[in-house]
Amino acid sequence: MIRLENFSVGAGSFLLSPIDLSLNDGEYFVLLGPTGSGKTVLLETIAGLRKPKSGRIYFGDQDVTGLPPESRKIGFVYQDYLLFPHMSVLQNVAFGIKGSKQERDRKATEIARTFGIESLLERRVQGLSGGEQQRVALARALATEPTLLLLDEPLSALDPTTREEMLGEIERVHQRLRPTVLHVTHNFEVAMRLADRIGIVGGGKLHQIGSPEEIFRKPSNEFVARFVGARNILRGELEESDGERCVRTGGICVAVAQAKRGTTRILIRPEDILLSRTPFESSARNTFKGVVRSVTDSGPVLHVSVEIPPVLTALVTRRSFEELGIQVGDEVWLTFKASAVHLF
Repeated sequence: MIRLENFSVGAGSFLLSPIDLSLNDGEYFVLLGPTGSGKTVLLETIAGLRKPKSGRIYFGDQDVTGLPPESRKIGFVYQDYLLFPHMSVLQNVAFGIKGSKQERDRKATEIARTFGIESLLERRVQGLSGGEQQRVALARALATEPTLLLLDEPLSALDPTTREEMLGEIERVHQRLRPTVLHVTHNFEVAMRLADRIGIVGGGKLHQIGSPEEIFRKPSNEFVARFVGARNILRGELEESDGERCVRTGGICVAVAQAKRGTTRILIRPEDILLSRTPFESSARNTFKGVVRSVTDSGPVLHVSVEIPPVLTALVTRRSFEELGIQVGDEVWLTFKASAVHLF
């Protein structure tokens, strides 16, 4: 297990503090945050390339806070790979492996086979494609059998097709080798595809840790909600009568299943809202009539904003939208369950 205890890192006037984080053996942990939130600084501090402002880092029971980078058994892959241009692929992958040349070449060839780059071993890295360079960088990082693999936006420089291929490759290799991984990115698709758990950083803080489902459906605060692209974030007052709870916001009172006293914020995900021409027959406690104010085309789905007030946005498939025949200015009904309303 990897543990960061009361960990603080900084660069110039920037400070990310405090960080208390534990990674389980074999876990794929993704740290999500906007540009400039300190993700790379945190990785470099864990790797020993920077000194922490405070706190300790443990690999199992060993305190490695004061150890130099070469003594930490860490693999590190940067966004631009940092391969050695004067070396062959074999020499790059074998770099850092201990033992005789024969033993190093054997191990390098074995890990290269895992990444499907065995045929590239004698080539120089300059002529390789972005995806091939990425595979070489990952193979080199894993060849030393690190205690922890650090990935700093390793897919951001790839085109969409190659990125999709590499996502599948990383999934496959992680399932086979089970390294403990700390991967930083601002890409939601990467996080949802790879992560066992996700942490959200921003504004110098670690805001929330949870499963992808928890992060995207149950954000702990407004920063997390807005960062993950949540819509329908409303502020209101919680009211309770005869055991029934609702949050009054705009001209309506939204039935909720959670209990949270006083002023609160609520989140209703667009995909949890049903849109209809007439009142929808269901057990859902929230049904409101409104007027369509805008329709945003997002490819296979559309976001339909309806003013009640307040304004709520529903997500509908293109087929459903066409069947409903909705246009701006039409009256429609919105329906959603009380359990679909998240309070924070």
